[in-house]
Amino acid sequence: MTIQVIVLNGGSSSGKSTIAHCLQAELPEPWLAFGIDDFVASMPPALQESDSGIEVTADGGVSVGADFMRLERAWMAGLAATARAGARVIVDDVFLGGPRSQERWRGALAGLDVLWVGVRCEAAVAAGRESVRGDRARGMAEKQAEIVHQGVAYDIEVDSTRTASRDCARTIADAVVNGSP
Repeated sequence: MTIQVIVLNGGSSSGKSTIAHCLQAELPEPWLAFGIDDFVASMPPALQESDSGIEVTADGGVSVGADFMRLERAWMAGLAATARAGARVIVDDVFLGGPRSQERWRGALAGLDVLWVGVRCEAAVAAGRESVRGDRARGMAEKQAEIVHQGVAYDIEVDSTRTASRDCARTIADAVVNGSP
């Protein structure tokens, strides 16, 4: 099996984006990295704080509406098409819907060889990172730290609580290079 897509799932501020960038340096071939934050940022401002788009509450809760879901399906299909066209792709996402989120990705990535990676981080550590970042609603990291993993099946898991992003990336890259976790 030659892995074509790596999907990183973890809560806000768990280190997914940094691990994705480290993976690009660790993997022997070029990989494109796409993150849910980039997708949200690409949405029109009117959908970034609306019932039909994505809404983040003051306590860090996140809800998504019909327009978000429609655009997310298109984004997923686009990333899958990119992989089918021959590019290797790293996806950094937050499975707010747990196994339902993973099933949406499984549908979009059908026929591709995918490595499913859980990126864990203790809630208190993620909350500390969130505070330092300053670009997230307080409470988001703590709310998402465990719930995004419930019911989700992984090929491999890394824990960025006390492990450097580069070391997490090396563990994942080893699984990719060896063809299996």
